[in-house]
Amino acid sequence: MNLILSSLLILIFNMSTVQKGSSIPNLILADQNGKVFNLKNETNGKATVVYFYPKDDTPGCTAEACSFRDNYQDFLDMGALVIGISGDSPASHKKFAEKYNLPYTLLSDPNKEARKAFNVPTDLLGLIPGRVTYIFDKKGVCQGVFKSQTKATQHIDEALKILKSFE
Repeated sequence: MNLILSSLLILIFNMSTVQKGSSIPNLILADQNGKVFNLKNETNGKATVVYFYPKDDTPGCTAEACSFRDNYQDFLDMGALVIGISGDSPASHKKFAEKYNLPYTLLSDPNKEARKAFNVPTDLLGLIPGRVTYIFDKKGVCQGVFKSQTKATQHIDEALKILKSFE
């Protein structure tokens, strides 16, 4: 039993986790238009907010997405990109973005490649994909992480607060 526990602990501690001081992962995903989006290349030299959310067009995720939309000009004024990521398809993202007039990029992560690279946790005994926001400076270094499944709209306030600290 001790060998299994030791192996599990080694595995957990060796997982890469994006946290304060980490670089933005090099990932290639499809956006809501089905176009290839290279996360590292597209964000190079720009402050970036990457938020992970569970599912398009659900109450909490819609509130979060629309709150990012409603504050989008503030992000632009600070020179920051906003990118949302979930496991939904590009077609689902396109419908979601059009329905709520979302002006920023949504990336499709059906194989959980991005979730694994960022090590985004799941909630409710692993049943619900986690809701986590990462804020990167212009050098692609993470300056803050905010996790809250239930406080969807607070992600925007936390991201703006961290971005303001860059000035």
